[in-house]
Amino acid sequence: MTSLIQFRDFSFQYDSQQEPTLHHINLTIEKGEKVLLAGPSGSGKSTLGKCLNGLIPNLDKGTITGQCLIDGKDISQTGLFDLSFTTSTILQDTDAQFIGLTVGEDIAFSLENDCVPQEKMKQVVDRWAKELDLADLLKQSPQSLSGGQKQRVALAGVLVDESPILLFDEPLANLDPASGYKTMRLIDQMQKKFGATVVIIEHRLEEVLTQAVDRVVLVDDGRILADQKPDDLLKADRLEAVGVRNPLYLDAMKTAGIDLSQLSKLTPLTELPVDADAKNKLLAWQNSYQLPTEKAAGSGLLALKDVGFSYSPDQKFPLKEVNAEIKQGDFVSIVGQNGAGKTTLCRLICGFLPNTGDITWKGESLAGLSIKERADRIGYVMQDPNQMISQTMIFDEVALGLRLRQVPEAEVKEKVARVLKICGLYPFRNWPISALSFGQKKRVTIAAILVLEPDLLILDEPTAGQDWKTYTEIMSFLKELNESGKTIMIITHDMHLMLEYTDRSLVFAKGRLIADTTPIALLTNEDLVKQASLRQVSLFELAQHYGLPDPEDFARKYAAYERERLGEKNE
Repeated sequence: MTSLIQFRDFSFQYDSQQEPTLHHINLTIEKGEKVLLAGPSGSGKSTLGKCLNGLIPNLDKGTITGQCLIDGKDISQTGLFDLSFTTSTILQDTDAQFIGLTVGEDIAFSLENDCVPQEKMKQVVDRWAKELDLADLLKQSPQSLSGGQKQRVALAGVLVDESPILLFDEPLANLDPASGYKTMRLIDQMQKKFGATVVIIEHRLEEVLTQAVDRVVLVDDGRILADQKPDDLLKADRLEAVGVRNPLYLDAMKTAGIDLSQLSKLTPLTELPVDADAKNKLLAWQNSYQLPTEKAAGSGLLALKDVGFSYSPDQKFPLKEVNAEIKQGDFVSIVGQNGAGKTTLCRLICGFLPNTGDITWKGESLAGLSIKERADRIGYVMQDPNQMISQTMIFDEVALGLRLRQVPEAEVKEKVARVLKICGLYPFRNWPISALSFGQKKRVTIAAILVLEPDLLILDEPTAGQDWKTYTEIMSFLKELNESGKTIMIITHDMHLMLEYTDRSLVFAKGRLIADTTPIALLTNEDLVKQASLRQVSLFELAQHYGLPDPEDFARKYAAYERERLGEKNE
């Protein structure tokens, strides 16, 4: 094998930082390997990625010690243009990546630069548009798409280039579960078909490991803690300690008393060895666990009657005829395929867009209220943090709403400090927001709304791009708010979040509300799962794999157990 990527005692310190971000990195990636870089937010994963594509040191300036070679080229002596032929990157923040005025133009951009004949260019664009379900969007502006659709457009723009190194910076962050699974399969196919070297930076370990990965490089505090095959790392049980979540099905097996170190295979789930002892232990745990009592429903708060909206007369699947009631104290997940209307519905509730039908608050129509008046009751955290940030410093951004409401400064400091600690941002409270990563910016916007304690809190993908430690801290805080009487709605593609924290699921597909049900009933209904582009959680698949007589009951019970465990851990 040929070493395509080599880090030799490599350290890097940004000019804007007092301490190095990377410390003594020694890492070799061979040609044709698929490697996952995993670790908590701020661990240095993205900085490693910037070394691979030449952003360090060509755009992000700093001090390098040691050596980093990309296909034999020393990054400290090679320009960004030369490195661009070796490494293609899909960014976490897709808006920063778009060039074309339409989806088709954006996918074709690198082909145009390479002077590909127009007829062949159209064939290549059509091929990848079809693979990524973008064929109906080729004439639309990338900026007009949902977050998940944007991610697929950016992915298509990378896949057409066929560079020897493909770098994916959290490619699953904004994708619905079915699209995320398809994306991982596409990445796998690209690697096998073209012999590409694939480096994936991703928090969602379980989803990545549905396909074969050669190695997992575990990073924390700018250092490599482990460089192992996935099964070896999972058996070592080191992930949770640094804020990376284990695959849920493995946690369930450990809870049932199964010794994972004795199993020949841990990933993917379909290759777990089946034996009577493991089945009996899972069944014994299922029979011994008693489900907690469900909480009583509250009084009516928000009602939607025949609510709809269309961005244009020719929109293929406009939002229409949404009927639902949100009760006081509900914890609701809004799920479904990308572009189904989830975010649009929440914008209608907040008054950002004019709606058909009627939206009422405690029986009174919201039609006559301004956005500001609605904001006193309903807090909304957008999917893209850059659309919300208006201040220079972190503390000032989180404090802004309280100051506009003329809250005494001493109380402002107390409330802001508490929320910053919950969101893992307190050490950075005096930093400029421009110095933060995309995921950290997202936490700032969540904190800025949480601190206002609205009656109804709507969050659009609040945990996308967050490590598991921060994810559980944010969700535990939201759970505390919910238990104190706050009503919460979350748009999410995270099936674990939906299952472990929420009590109801509003399910959307093609602009329609197709179900209002419990998370476990949704995820064990194959027809709904398919319509809404979801995936059954691994708990259900685990129970089926071992032939348990009631997979739905097992999944429901372990989800409830995990909710209790996470709650106790964060008390």
